[in-house]
Amino acid sequence: MRILTGLQPSGKLHLGNYFSAIRKMLEYQSNNELFLFIANLHSLTTLKDPNLQKSNTYNAVLDLLALGIDPNKTVFWVQSDVPEVTEVTWYLSMAITTSQLSLAHSFKDKTAKGFTPSAGLFNYPILMAADILSYQADKVPVGKDQKQHLEFARDIASRFNSEFGDIFKIPEPDIDENTATVPGVDGAKMSKSYGNTINFFDSEKELKKSVMSIVSDSAGIDEAKDPDSSVIFSIYSLFLNKEEKENLKNRFRTPGLRYGDVKKELLEKVLEHFSIYRAKREELISQPELISDILASGKTKAKSAIMPTLERLRTKLGLLI
Repeated sequence: MRILTGLQPSGKLHLGNYFSAIRKMLEYQSNNELFLFIANLHSLTTLKDPNLQKSNTYNAVLDLLALGIDPNKTVFWVQSDVPEVTEVTWYLSMAITTSQLSLAHSFKDKTAKGFTPSAGLFNYPILMAADILSYQADKVPVGKDQKQHLEFARDIASRFNSEFGDIFKIPEPDIDENTATVPGVDGAKMSKSYGNTINFFDSEKELKKSVMSIVSDSAGIDEAKDPDSSVIFSIYSLFLNKEEKENLKNRFRTPGLRYGDVKKELLEKVLEHFSIYRAKREELISQPELISDILASGKTKAKSAIMPTLERLRTKLGLLI
């Protein structure tokens, strides 16, 4: 089964990214045919600094490779390295209306917040559909907030298939209803845009600052604490098995627990869990030629995968004379 997913290079990876998406990617890699790309064309809708765009993209590549993405098992590439997807985007734009696009959650959310939308942001769902349909994905992992975009892709594929014959697979959503929302240090959803993240590839000093800044209630040392309402407990429990989680709950409910001590333990858990990945990333930083070779190979594989669909589209649309 072919699974396709992308990651926008919008900044440093954090615990929310890891526990909600990246661990799932590694599972897909082991059991399916995974197509994974760095969605730098998508990030152009919000990121205008070319130097930051370049560094974010390169760092995203390093991060995913360090975390275990294997280019021998996964087709791994940078979106802009395969510009054919933008040609497919143009063709797909004929099969969706502007009124439909105006209903896209991403567009409505940005405009509601006062963001001046570009045509690129307006057409974002079409490029996403092209990413999915061009590579004939069977399944696409999406969060609940992205489900609508997948529905756009399915609708477009159905219209093309109805008018021109079978061109596209109709992809199925892969939504994990059990994926928990990882809280940030302030208790809101962990997000780069909120500035409340714990970035596991940060320096130890930066990580310590982030972990120690996690909000806590005013319960004193001689009082019992409520684990179910604790941000510290929610983040700490991500690293624990069922028995360890119950033990931590009991510690919270027993007077004498110091939040500062628990935060120090959490810091050690983060450093321990990601130590092998942090070391691998440092190793990769010193091997730019290897990174270039990996991306060149991924580009070749992705181009090879997209061309049959593109040629079929050109033929069906009467563009080949």
